Amino acid sequence: MTGNEFAASVDRHELLEITTSVATEAAELVSHRRREGVQVAATKSSLVDVVTAADIEAEHFIREELAKLRPEDGFFGEESDASPSRSGITWVVDPIDGTVNYLYGSPNYAVSIAAVVGDPSARPTAFEALAGAVVAPDLGKTYAAVKDGGAFVNGQRIQLGEGPSSLAQTLVASGFSYSPERRVLQAQAWLGMADKVRDLRRVGAASLDLCAVAEGQVDVYYEIGLKPWDWAAGVLVARESGARVGGKHLSEREGQSILTAGHPGVIAPFIDLLLEVAPPKLLASGKNTKS
Repeated sequence: MTGNEFAASVDRHELLEITTSVATEAAELVSHRRREGVQVAATKSSLVDVVTAADIEAEHFIREELAKLRPEDGFFGEESDASPSRSGITWVVDPIDGTVNYLYGSPNYAVSIAAVVGDPSARPTAFEALAGAVVAPDLGKTYAAVKDGGAFVNGQRIQLGEGPSSLAQTLVASGFSYSPERRVLQAQAWLGMADKVRDLRRVGAASLDLCAVAEGQVDVYYEIGLKPWDWAAGVLVARESGARVGGKHLSEREGQSILTAGHPGVIAPFIDLLLEVAPPKLLASGKNTKS
C-alpha cells in the first residue's frame, strides 16, 4: 500500500475526534496550572527559551492519553523523546505553543496536536497531516481541521473570503527568534518591507498565527526555522480554510527554510518581497532552531 493509499484508508474523522478531545483536556490542564502560578523548569536554546513545568506535565498527559487510545501510533513532541510508529500514524505535539506568553500571563498560547502519516523525526517535511487541533483555552477557541474535510473554529466552518487587492493592503504576521543575533536579522527583513505592506502582527505562537490566517485576521504569515510541532496542526487548519502554504520560489512542502501561509491572492508577491528584503544569512538559517 502506498502512502497515499494508506492515508485514504484511515478514518480521519476518528483521528480528529481524538485529537480535539485530548488537546482540549490538555488545554484545560495547562490553563489550570497557569492560574496556580507558572514555574520555569528549564531553558533550551537561550535564557529566554523557557520550558515550564506545565509544558512537561501536559506533554506527559497527552502522550499517555494517546497511548491508551492508539498504542500502535508513534509520538513526536517538543519536550520528550520520539517513539516510532507501528501503525503508520504519528502524533506531532506541542504541549504549549507560546510558552513565553504563557509565562507572562498572555492568553495567546495553545495546545497543538496533529495526527500525521510519515515520520517527522526522519525529515521535517516527510509527513502529511490528516487531522489537527489547536486549542487556546484562555482565548476560548478550539481550531480543528481534517484533510479534505475543512477547517473549523468552535465547530463553525472557516473559509477564506476575498483577500487584499495588493501588498500595500496586506496585514502580515511573523515570529521572532529566541536568538538575539537572529532577531536582528529578522528586524532587518521587517524594515525592508515595512513601507510596502499594511502592518505587522506578532502573536508569539506559530499555531495561532496560522489559525489567524485561516480566520482572515491576518493575510499572510511567515517564519523561518520552525520545528514540525510548531506548525503541523496549524498548517492543516490554514490549508483547509483555503489558504495557500508555500508558494512561488519556495518548496510547496511546508517547513523547508521558510514557512509561508496566506491568502492565495497575495502569497506569491509577498514571497517575492520577502526574498528581496530578507538578509541572505537569515534565509540560510532556516534549518536551525525554532524562530
